[in-house]
Amino acid sequence: GLLLLFDFLLSFMVSFSLPLQKAVKSADNDLDGQMVFEEFVHYLQDQEKDLKLVFKNLDRRRADKIDSKEIMQSLQDLGVHISQQHAEKVLQSMDKNGTMTIDWNEWSNYLLLQPKENNIPEITLYWKHSTLFDVGDNLMVPDDFTTEEKLTGMWWRHLVAGGGAGAVSRTFTAPLDRLKVLMQVHGSRSNNMCIMSGLTQMIKEGGMRSLWRGNGINIIKIAPESAIKFMAYEQIKRLIGSDKETLGILERFVAGSMAGVIAQSTIYPMEVLKTRLALRKTGQYSGISDCAKSIFRREGLRAFYKGFIPNMMGIIPYAGMDLAVYETLKNSWLEKYGANSTDPGVLVLLGCGTVSSTCGQLASYPLALVRTRMQAQAMLEGSPQLTMSGLFKQIIQTEGATGLYRGLAPNFLKVIPAVSISYVVYENLKMSLGVKSR
Repeated sequence: GLLLLFDFLLSFMVSFSLPLQKAVKSADNDLDGQMVFEEFVHYLQDQEKDLKLVFKNLDRRRADKIDSKEIMQSLQDLGVHISQQHAEKVLQSMDKNGTMTIDWNEWSNYLLLQPKENNIPEITLYWKHSTLFDVGDNLMVPDDFTTEEKLTGMWWRHLVAGGGAGAVSRTFTAPLDRLKVLMQVHGSRSNNMCIMSGLTQMIKEGGMRSLWRGNGINIIKIAPESAIKFMAYEQIKRLIGSDKETLGILERFVAGSMAGVIAQSTIYPMEVLKTRLALRKTGQYSGISDCAKSIFRREGLRAFYKGFIPNMMGIIPYAGMDLAVYETLKNSWLEKYGANSTDPGVLVLLGCGTVSSTCGQLASYPLALVRTRMQAQAMLEGSPQLTMSGLFKQIIQTEGATGLYRGLAPNFLKVIPAVSISYVVYENLKMSLGVKSR
């Protein structure tokens, strides 16, 4: 009987033009391009379980039926805004009895044989970007992981893939990152360093290898920072009393910013070491430990937290701008094209991520520049040890407002290659770790 049902349902999927290939791909566990009976049964069981969970989450009034307002509110919580007319259109596609509400039978009959990517919570999973985009500054709000991803251990595979992608991406763009630091610290009206003159100066002073100074510590800090940030984010979500799988935008901003502060506070001495190693002259330090010992002997423990305040202050505009721009671009795309496909595709995802992270960097850049100068002050002979406000005043008085954006050109120049490289490496590592691409 079940085998006959299996054959009937396959013919049903073809006759009603349902996306058969995608359904087969979803159920095909052994990746042989075919769906056998056992795989089909497991697919149905998993799909029904997921659909029940989604239906329960959507049914806010516990009336065993869903209306257009509940769909609008649920999507709004996920950061997706749709009109009443759009919500009613969604309802009409499932509503068989004309009541403008859908019960469990209508819900399951419509979605049971649809690939999982068409389910409402799956829409947001296409739009994860902080795990896979690494532009050198790990200040984005962390991505949310589903309960299923946490239970199956997929979350740590995503984080490992993201960390590996970040390491490769940072290594490829390290010369531009070091150039940015040099321009932030040494650039002035009298020393108007450009990209070509800066790269030439670095090569003359220390050879080609000098272009990667500071990259080692920059890679080492990825693992502890990502792990601490993820754990802090999950704990803060619980503290603010959210039992939802996916947070609203404001909740994500608050939880993400606080997690960023905790992670940055923990690994901040590494940030100072990265700046000092990037600015060092040939033969000044033999390695990371030698640099740390030298700073501790000469300047004491406090030196490892120079520039800490502007760094913490920079997290809020960066995370806020990145999240706001990304959500705006995401909602614009969904409003225009979401009715036809929930999958934005690689180019849209890369484009939205690049624009939002660029805007985030632009919003926090003056604070990042002041932080770098405070970290480097002790290395500059005859330079006064200024506070954050003192440095802001000095820069504006001597260089004008544009002085707060020195090094911006190489910083923006590395964004597109950094995002592209991290995405490609992330996707490959993800597959190697056994994470199925959506």
